[in-house]
Amino acid sequence: MVRRPLGNHHHGPDTLLVTSDTAQTEQTDAVATEPVATETEKLREVITRARFVLFDFDGPMCRLFAGHSAEDVAKDLVEWLERQGLRGLLTEEERVHPDPHAVLRVVDRRHPRSDLVVELEERLTQHELKAVASAMPTAWADPLIRTWTAVGARLAVATNNSPLVVSRYLDSRGLAGCFTPNIYGRTRDLRHLKPHPYCLNRALTAMGAAPSSALMIGDTPSDLYAAQRAGVPFLGYARNEDKATLLRRAGAEDVVGSLEPVLRVLRGQD
Repeated sequence: MVRRPLGNHHHGPDTLLVTSDTAQTEQTDAVATEPVATETEKLREVITRARFVLFDFDGPMCRLFAGHSAEDVAKDLVEWLERQGLRGLLTEEERVHPDPHAVLRVVDRRHPRSDLVVELEERLTQHELKAVASAMPTAWADPLIRTWTAVGARLAVATNNSPLVVSRYLDSRGLAGCFTPNIYGRTRDLRHLKPHPYCLNRALTAMGAAPSSALMIGDTPSDLYAAQRAGVPFLGYARNEDKATLLRRAGAEDVVGSLEPVLRVLRGQD
């Protein structure tokens, strides 16, 4: 060990303890690798205890509107309402909302369980069905689903999208057998959309699963809240930093930016 003089801007004695280059390298490596190891171990624990896995659809499995702008779908719903003479039903802010589900919720709050809501929901379903052809699979989602099935986990879908849309997408990817019949999506009772835990509870009941033995994979705060209310552990998927920030601010503790590390854990590669 040697002592070297410090510069003028410091606190404490005017010396710095310096270890050998080898020791410094070992310490640096330990500091650099420790957080990674901790995160991997945490992820492994979350994944290996799950015997039942509930997937949200649009996000963790695919980008449904990759080839069709969700904002354009919302705009179409608004324009349809206006053609029905219902322009005043929405505020100016609501008329430009980029999320079609938000438009649907607003109308349902003001005219719950009405024929108007039924027609609007059907219009959204048609848009979703049309979008399936150009939906973009989430990277690593297909092999993850197949691997989880191969190791004995039971899978379900719990989504705010139409279950018809989910089934059509899964058929197109050759994945229907991994989930059927456990696909739970939007019904005409829109009070049951997430963050309500209705679709999660339906999945758990159908599979005979205790909430603590399941895992919900979602990409929005509403997925997290639904999982919390159902008593199901949650793993957040965030394809960008903005989504990760939203999930963490909502209280998500476990968030991944890619499904690859989840797949690696399942395959025993991490």
